[in-house]
Amino acid sequence: MNRINQKMLEDKKLLSIYFTAGYPALNHTAKIIQDLEKSGVDMIEIGLPFSDPLADGPTIQKSSTAALKNGMTTQTLFAQLKDIRKSVSIPLIVMGYFNPMLQYGVEAFCKKCSDIGVDGIIMPDLPLDVYQDDYETIFKKHSLLNIFLITPQTSESRIRQIDDASEGFIYMVSSASVTGSKSGFGKEQEAYFDRIASMNLANPQIVGFGIKDAETFQQATRTAKGAIIGSAFIKHLTTSGNSNISDFIKKIRN
Repeated sequence: MNRINQKMLEDKKLLSIYFTAGYPALNHTAKIIQDLEKSGVDMIEIGLPFSDPLADGPTIQKSSTAALKNGMTTQTLFAQLKDIRKSVSIPLIVMGYFNPMLQYGVEAFCKKCSDIGVDGIIMPDLPLDVYQDDYETIFKKHSLLNIFLITPQTSESRIRQIDDASEGFIYMVSSASVTGSKSGFGKEQEAYFDRIASMNLANPQIVGFGIKDAETFQQATRTAKGAIIGSAFIKHLTTSGNSNISDFIKKIRN
């Protein structure tokens, strides 16, 4: 069973952390992953930096720009992760944009991810129908889960389509804005969380965008299986480097 599927069976609310590979320094990637697992994180999204990250807010955009300047590439990331399964057992997901994956070669990219021990991929700009028509067999061949996103604007019929096509979990975007742009959750978002919960989808939902502290984590996981923290963790890395990661995670858990 894929590690993501195994993790979804655990009787707890899951905390996933996103960070940009190669930030704040090029060679920090593996150490950050190791420290996050030691700190009790359930799942990690490793951001592959891209020059035009449309879904990301300014914090993640800046980290992507810095990582690219540091020399991060797809090939470099794979080299950094080649021995990661010797020290890390939790699910690892590569999150990025389709262009770098296409440039590397979709089959070669998926094979490399599988060889390294990556469990899933999130490509927000890879449409469901294109994935199903052209790439689903490749993902399945290499035992990779493709994680799809839904937003408050996604229609019920589309959500059910995505649920049917999904394995693992559905990435539930909390708002229509970019990452890192919200200070908390209001009634509109709470109603959205309740609406999705009432649909009784086959796949659990993990909420992303706007989770930054214990309060927003608890709000997001009231109806969902877990939540993802990205921009707030990037800000921590910006101010503290790759130190005091356990302190950051403890504040979320508490």
